[in-house]
Amino acid sequence: MITTTTTPPPAATPPPPAVVRLREVTKEYAGGVRALDGIDLHVGRGQLLGIVGPSGSGKSTLLHVVGTLDRPTTGTVEIAGHDVAALADREVSALRARHIGFVFQAFHLVPGIGALENVAEGLLYSGLPRALRRRMAADALTRVGLADRMKHRPHELSGGQKQRVAIARAVVGDPDLLLADEPTGALDSKSGQAVMDLLHELNAQGTTIAVITHDTQIAERLPRQVRIRDGRIAADTATGKAAA
Repeated sequence: MITTTTTPPPAATPPPPAVVRLREVTKEYAGGVRALDGIDLHVGRGQLLGIVGPSGSGKSTLLHVVGTLDRPTTGTVEIAGHDVAALADREVSALRARHIGFVFQAFHLVPGIGALENVAEGLLYSGLPRALRRRMAADALTRVGLADRMKHRPHELSGGQKQRVAIARAVVGDPDLLLADEPTGALDSKSGQAVMDLLHELNAQGTTIAVITHDTQIAERLPRQVRIRDGRIAADTATGKAAA
């Protein structure tokens, strides 16, 4: 009697642990304006993605919801395993400070202090001693290639260097998620490319990064693109979802 054995199919690879998980998220404003309309989004730890769409598409509202700067009208928002709806405003602020770093187009550096102090300010509410905050800030500036610019004030730095300081400030506390909102928008093409190269390097070191942009050329250079249109996800290269 001949017996045969059947090799079971390989088990599906589980998705990486979620840093961001949105389920059926909507956001409505006065007058019935629906900026987000049923958003489902999973961002796994260590991913690098672009959230891309034209002005009015809803991507800025999505940034505010993911960044816990605004609460959704309906749906579930989880950041690093924490359900934002279950938290009081003070707890949401603490969650944001611990788990999310922000980089904006306008840099938002304090003009009268040096790069080291600007980065250390990112740890101001951490409860860490000042000396430790400064050491961590120095390490972060070294990480972004500005070890020789620690005492320079913003007016003594180029646009690209200012953005590097802003990125160092965003990652100094080792957040679970870095949200970069139009990080190259105020830069020339060469400086912008250098900043994008830096974001790729930080991601290779393990940082989860979402780049919010209207620039399709920037988005196409990223491993994953989530395209937003009329408050909905029109396409997501991670899920294979294509525009209808």
